[in-house]
Amino acid sequence: MRNKLLCLILLAFTLNLQAENGHSLWLRANSSRAVNIVCAKSSPTLAIAKQELKQGWLGQNGAKIVLTVKNDKAIKGDGFKLSGNEIQANTDLGILYGVYELLRRQQTEQPIVQNEICNPSYQRRVLNHWDNLDGSIERGYAGRSIFWHDVEKGYAVTDKDRNLWKEYARANASIGINGTVLNNVNSSKLMLTTECLAKVKAIAEVLRPYGIKTYLSVKFSSPPLIGGLKTSDPLNPEVIKWWKDKANEIYKTIPDFGGFLIKANSEGEPGPQDFGRTHADGANMLADAVKPFGGIIMWRAFVYEANSKDRACQAYKEFMPLDGQFRDNVIIQVKNGPVDFQPREPFTPLFGALKKTSVMPELQITQEYLGHSIQLVYLATMWEEFLKSDTYQEGNGSTVARTTDGSIFPQKYTAIAGVANIGLDNNWCGHHFAQANWYAFGRMAWNNQITSEKIADEWLRLTFLPKDEKLTPNVADWQKTFLAPVKQMMLESREATVNYSMPLGLHHIFAGLNNTHYGPGPWFGPKGIRKDWTAAYYHKADSLGIGFDRTTKGTDAVSQYHEPLRSQFESVATCPEIYLLWFHHLPWDYKMKNGRILWDELCYAYDKGVNEVRQFQKTWDKVQPYVDAQRFSEVQSKLRQQCRDAQVWKDGCLLYFQQFSKRPIPFEIERPVYDLNYLLKTDLTELLK
Repeated sequence: MRNKLLCLILLAFTLNLQAENGHSLWLRANSSRAVNIVCAKSSPTLAIAKQELKQGWLGQNGAKIVLTVKNDKAIKGDGFKLSGNEIQANTDLGILYGVYELLRRQQTEQPIVQNEICNPSYQRRVLNHWDNLDGSIERGYAGRSIFWHDVEKGYAVTDKDRNLWKEYARANASIGINGTVLNNVNSSKLMLTTECLAKVKAIAEVLRPYGIKTYLSVKFSSPPLIGGLKTSDPLNPEVIKWWKDKANEIYKTIPDFGGFLIKANSEGEPGPQDFGRTHADGANMLADAVKPFGGIIMWRAFVYEANSKDRACQAYKEFMPLDGQFRDNVIIQVKNGPVDFQPREPFTPLFGALKKTSVMPELQITQEYLGHSIQLVYLATMWEEFLKSDTYQEGNGSTVARTTDGSIFPQKYTAIAGVANIGLDNNWCGHHFAQANWYAFGRMAWNNQITSEKIADEWLRLTFLPKDEKLTPNVADWQKTFLAPVKQMMLESREATVNYSMPLGLHHIFAGLNNTHYGPGPWFGPKGIRKDWTAAYYHKADSLGIGFDRTTKGTDAVSQYHEPLRSQFESVATCPEIYLLWFHHLPWDYKMKNGRILWDELCYAYDKGVNEVRQFQKTWDKVQPYVDAQRFSEVQSKLRQQCRDAQVWKDGCLLYFQQFSKRPIPFEIERPVYDLNYLLKTDLTELLK
């Protein structure tokens, strides 16, 4: 009888849930409770703070809250002091951040500690949009650009554009993001033209009240491309003058412009090395141009040569000799891993090694290598693993987080970047759960010690609890039946993806698929392509074994890490098994710590990944009563495709590698359902739909 009653209650609850398309993100709260706001100061930013309080207040009805802009040395930058009835900050923006934090705690039932100081871990918390001027997005899986349309139709700005940018700004401010690079790192030469800058100005005007600075990615060769000069040599006086004049033009138009993001001498992009100069020469020239206005230069360290023996070693080799030669408003932007945003990599050894140069992590929110907007992969667990990795550069506890946030090394500017996953899709990110990665980046950029579990808990409460207080289910029941299993699914999702795609340190074995990086391709390597763009370059499977030898007997990548990591990675006995094939080429019958041979362990890992995703399907189907019909069915459909894709990954990789191992797939494991020849001959873009 009790179960029937519970089912009837859930049915009634489900029928009352309004369909949602996800556009409101985690900002769905709409309270009818009144709040009395006291604030002696006024500004556009404070007006937003007041409106947010009125709209989302879930405290006592009619309560008073005081917003105080007052200098306090304990509060850093745009941080704030939080109490139950007061928010204090040094800046108007700090008040806005404090309001969002107060509302978040009310909505997620978190305690509010009296006079709690909340300071950001990084000063600049920046999204990198890889958006092109024609509206396309490199590595974008959620529709076209929210900023740029077809450039041939001009740079007109509509009210619809401004409204969308305002929603975007609000979402970012709510999680502490305070900067955005508006365009692709592979920049257009038109980016610095007067017409284009006029649109940047229009975007900046909308973002400004929310505390978001605009940045641009620009071509290093802009002086000859649009300025009529014959060179872009950074030591050429005419080039230096051209950049100073351009910076002056920009700051007259956009006084709070943040600065430039530069991709130079990387993947064909021009740079200072074209003229026999160094990265420091190029970065410093630009830094001098923007320094009078408080601007910064974010100079990417993503560099590798076509004939490099080991692509993973290149950034360290190029930038370590330049440590201490960069201006204090230059920040070297370094990807979390030494190859390229792989499902799992050890941290890039530049972190902690550059002791006299400011360094900022670059994370990828868009899922270029983790299933695009099709697969449910919660990335915060990967970022937590990365930020908490110990570099040992200054002894125990020299984590990546502490070597980049100013805790260990003095940096005039600290920053962190995330490659955005945002587009014109109604739900912004292409997958409802991909919103969690945008949310998580902001939360970790503000607090690099927060856990992925806490972020997932917050996001689920904010995103899936009913907006109408009258429809809120029994909280204890909701936590047990919806929150707990779905949160566990999120926390396991990245590891599941690693298991069914590239376990035990395998990496970059994707199919060509027109350079989409989606689906398995350990066989990928067409004639004429450079070796480091083939899968075999990374897995090196042969009759003797599998894996990339980066020990001292191989490429010696291990020597770029500080002790004890150097010795730990060097020895197969102490190398963590999650990185085993990243650092070692091992025989197929190598004995793992659990007693299995390497080949069998690979088979079990792939099989486990497939089964984990199948369990995700069951988890999601069980929580249907707690989710509106539209979002439930859309996520359910994506999970079905993810299961199919995981099977293709498992079968393709195991059958391909089996050609070298000459060993049977353990009989306890489910048999492949695809033939290798079928996968080799089939257009995987069709199969993986």
